[in-house]
Amino acid sequence: MIGIVMFFAALALLLLGFPVAFTFGGVALLFGLFAAGPEMFAFMPFRIYSIMENTVLMAIPLFIFMGIILQKTQLAAQLLESMGKLFGGVRGGLAISTILVGALLAASTGVVGASVVAMGLISLPVMLKFNYDKRLACGTICAAGTLGQIIPPSIILIILGDVMGIPVGDLFKAAVGPGLVLIGAYVVYILIKAFLHPEVAPAMPMDEDLNHRHEQYLRALKAVLPPLVLILVVLGSIFAGIATPTESSALGGFGALLLALFYRQFSWSMLFESALETVKVTAMVFAILLGATAFSMTFTYSGGDLIVEEILGGLPGEQMGFLILSMLVILVLGFFIDFVEISFIIVPMLAPVADSLGIAPLWFAILIAMNLQTSFLTPPFGFSLFYLKGVAPPAVRTVDIYRGVLPFILMQIAIVISILLFPGLYGLS
Repeated sequence: MIGIVMFFAALALLLLGFPVAFTFGGVALLFGLFAAGPEMFAFMPFRIYSIMENTVLMAIPLFIFMGIILQKTQLAAQLLESMGKLFGGVRGGLAISTILVGALLAASTGVVGASVVAMGLISLPVMLKFNYDKRLACGTICAAGTLGQIIPPSIILIILGDVMGIPVGDLFKAAVGPGLVLIGAYVVYILIKAFLHPEVAPAMPMDEDLNHRHEQYLRALKAVLPPLVLILVVLGSIFAGIATPTESSALGGFGALLLALFYRQFSWSMLFESALETVKVTAMVFAILLGATAFSMTFTYSGGDLIVEEILGGLPGEQMGFLILSMLVILVLGFFIDFVEISFIIVPMLAPVADSLGIAPLWFAILIAMNLQTSFLTPPFGFSLFYLKGVAPPAVRTVDIYRGVLPFILMQIAIVISILLFPGLYGLS
């Protein structure tokens, strides 16, 4: 039972606010020394070296770099301004444009914090100015910002691919369908909400000058085309089999630099700041990975994995019983801890059981990815909620943000259930 006690000790320390990487590493060290002594960690240097040599994980810093560069090019501002003018004349048009811009940013940057902050600074004041309901405005921005967790290229998909031994390119292809369905669900919800309650999402007055309207269309096209080209280069090279995800991430980083030149935002100081931020984020991810590696090694040595497999494998309903319980566990843990910790600690416990029950790894991985996306919206520790609150005007209360995201959380859960019950609709059976 040492492994089970170790797991709950680590979870308790995380909830108390201790740093993730040091919590996993420290707990593994203490319990490992107690269980087997110092010799247990004799092979730890080889495990660390194999992580550093992993070419799949090399895509993480390159995609992070791409996202940070694009964050500094004012891409979000250009897109939101143009799309807002295009859709503003429709009831709920500003909210719909926010969703569509969030999808474009997700496919070109994948940085949730940057997307939420950018849209919170640019889109939220405009929606409030045109008397949008605060809850709808906040929920839309948070939901749109989190699309980067399921729409490729997504860091979470790269991590899951490495942890579960699935080609990242296959995960990217499999995630496109659920991502598009989620975007469609958001747009349909906003249209229905605006139709039933026009006062919560009124239309913007449109410019009657046709020449000026044509200029707006051209400006919108100019704002949309560059990120679309980058998306086609990055994802198209993977889907066509021309490049691996790691190679396409390098293309993405180079493409982001070209876009910085296109938007006249490039400078050596911007490049240095982007590289520095990339190093910080990458160091955080890999520090967690090293701590999780030590944790999983001690957990496996103590027999904790066998206990988990025995408990989960004996659930009633076999495959469906296991899938329902595992999705509930991930959903609940997402209220309190980050997707990175869940990916590195919980998923390695669940993956062998799923394999023994004959569950398709790709199906299971997409279920987990969609579920983990929900963790960015769920109170009390949903990161998107914190990002938006940090840039929202004083008139927007925390309770407005929490209540605003609830319909979008329910939509995400509904799509997880649809993937669970009808995987064939998404090509995952």
